[in-house]
Amino acid sequence: MVARRPRTQLSARARTIGLCVLIALAIWVFIYKAAPRMPDFEVYWRAASRAAHAQPLYQASDGHFVFKYLPAFAVLAVPLGFLPVQNAKLLWFAISVALVVLLLALNIRLPPESRLPPRWLVFFTVITFGKFYAHELVLGQVNVLFAVVATYMLLAMKDGRETEAGLLATLAIVIKPYAVLFIPWMVARRQLASIVSVCVGFAIALALPIVRYGVSGTVTLHREWWRTVTETTAPNLSVYDNISLAAIFFRWVGPGDLSARLAFGAAIVLLLVAAIVFLLRRGVTFPEGVEGGLLLTLMPLLSPQGWDYVFLIATPAVIFLINYRDQMPAFWRVMIPLTLGAIGLSIFDLMGRTAYYAFMRMSMISVLFFVVIAALVTMRIRKIA
Repeated sequence: MVARRPRTQLSARARTIGLCVLIALAIWVFIYKAAPRMPDFEVYWRAASRAAHAQPLYQASDGHFVFKYLPAFAVLAVPLGFLPVQNAKLLWFAISVALVVLLLALNIRLPPESRLPPRWLVFFTVITFGKFYAHELVLGQVNVLFAVVATYMLLAMKDGRETEAGLLATLAIVIKPYAVLFIPWMVARRQLASIVSVCVGFAIALALPIVRYGVSGTVTLHREWWRTVTETTAPNLSVYDNISLAAIFFRWVGPGDLSARLAFGAAIVLLLVAAIVFLLRRGVTFPEGVEGGLLLTLMPLLSPQGWDYVFLIATPAVIFLINYRDQMPAFWRVMIPLTLGAIGLSIFDLMGRTAYYAFMRMSMISVLFFVVIAALVTMRIRKIA
């Protein structure tokens, strides 16, 4: 009779095999997909190089790939600018792969109660967001970094480390300015330590470029940042993978004041929904989990620069939906896997050119995330999380 191997030995071997497969896949993706591209990373690298020499960051000659982040981002990225661009790409790609793994590892710690084994939480999350994680790596974007910082912020809140949570919120704002949405939420939570730390941290972030550009130069940079963000929005609304509210109504109604007013009205409605979810937090263990996941889901919709792959920052929201699916009403026990499956499997290679572009032009990815938002609201109404 053959002796059975201990479960722990099999688990260790499975983890080793999985890690080797991940490394091999990452190497293949970098060599054949990412290295020749990573256009977004080149934007960061160029901005870091300019910040290192106190040069203007927002230059119209950059065209579509103009830098649109806060000046503090470029200052913090200065070390990357000292590397040759290809070496910097390799370094950032390796960091990004590690960040994807870290993001999943952190998010399975968010729910107060684990109702599914961690491996299943990770599996279903990867099915949902795998295409977005891969696109992120090929572009060389910073959304995974942003999501990791936001998840650390939520975990700090969970553990009562409010000062740390405020500082992490500040870092999130530097990485992606729409994270400023965290500030009114923190004020509403009435935790003095996080309110003070996020306000002080945000002030420091705004002042950080002074070390390179001086006071007047820093003021000029922020004015140029605002001009760049506002003037480059309209041309992006017609792009098929823009999933923002502004783009949705641009496609559904057409360009003009009506689509702009509808987008603004929809944004107000979504923010009111977030406020209602917050007001229903009493009696919920760790209410910040669902609230933070909801805000992260809203950010790509509210930002006119929201692209489909940015939805990966909603990883905490999806983790909560998967983990608590069995406690949801029967309708949602069916709708949650259907919705997440539709998000994950809406891939060009599976659907074909005609169906995929029609799907995207109808803004169906955004519609699916409206369903995610509705599920989160139901979860809060039911006091599940």
